Amino acid sequence: MADRETRPTTVWSRPERGARGPAPERSRTQITAAALALADAEGLAAVSMRALAQRLGTGPASLYRYVGSRDELLDLMADAVAGELDLSGATGGDWLDDLVGLALQSRDAHVRHPWLADLNDRRGEVLGPHAIDYLDHALGILAPAPGTAGQKLEAIGLLGGLAVLFARREAAGVHRRRRPPHLLAALTAAGAPPPADRDALFVRLLRRLLPAMLGQGEP
Repeated sequence: MADRETRPTTVWSRPERGARGPAPERSRTQITAAALALADAEGLAAVSMRALAQRLGTGPASLYRYVGSRDELLDLMADAVAGELDLSGATGGDWLDDLVGLALQSRDAHVRHPWLADLNDRRGEVLGPHAIDYLDHALGILAPAPGTAGQKLEAIGLLGGLAVLFARREAAGVHRRRRPPHLLAALTAAGAPPPADRDALFVRLLRRLLPAMLGQGEP
C-alpha cells in the first residue's frame, strides 16, 4: 500500500544540481532554454541529450548532473512554455472573458512552439510549478462560474484541447500529423481565413462550449 501511495520523484523535487563534480557551469534554466531553441528550430525529435550538449559546447555526461534523463528535459521544456503565459491578471471579473483570454495565450504558445502538441501527446501526468500555477489560475478564474469542480477541470481541458487544435491548424502546411480530419475539414470548409477571423472563430467556439460544459446556457 505504501509503495502505491508514494509519489514519483520529479526533476523539481531534486536539487538544481548534484553535489559532486566540478563547479556548475550552467543552470537548468539555461539548459532548458537551449532545448527550447533546438526544438523550435528542428522539431521535438531533434532534441536529444547529445544534440543539446553539442549546442551548448559540452559533453552529454555533463548535462546529466543537472537533468537525469531526456524525459526530465521534456518535462522542463513543457513547464517552461507554461511559464510564458501571463497569469498576473486579477481573477473575479467576468470569468468567461478571462478564461477566453487565457485560452488565446495558450493557443499562441502552441503556435510559437509547434512541437508542444506532440510533447503533450506523449507525456504523463507530470506537472511542473508553472503548469500548477496555470491550473490554479484557471480554477481561480472559474471560482464564480457555475458547475462542479469536475466540470471546471473538464472545461480547462477543453480549453487546452482547442488551443492545440487551432495551433495545429495554423501550422497545417508543415505539421500534418494526427490532426482530427473531420473537425478540421469543418473548420476550414470556407477556406483559410485571415488571423483576425481565426481568432473570432476560436473565441466564438469557446464562448459557446464553455458555458454549456458548466451547465449554463449560451451567453
